[in-house]
Amino acid sequence: MNECSHVAALPHPEPAPLSETCLECLAVGSHPVQLRLCLSCGHVGCCDSSPYKHATAHHAETGHPVMRTFEPGESWRWCFVDSILV
Repeated sequence: MNECSHVAALPHPEPAPLSETCLECLAVGSHPVQLRLCLSCGHVGCCDSSPYKHATAHHAETGHPVMRTFEPGESWRWCFVDSILV
């Protein structure tokens, strides 16, 4: 995995998830394909394969740079700013 300047600025420990699913999807009656956890604040949003792409929308709204998968058995992280796995 690559490192970026944003990883060093993340809170430790990582924030607790604010929910168990994408609340924005629930609000509009959609179903998330996969979930992503914002490593700045704990927001849980749906992935870009979901109709509304709430994790990416959260980044666009907040500028929070790094998320990780919120799927069981997966452990990768993505930096939106640098467009790389970190």
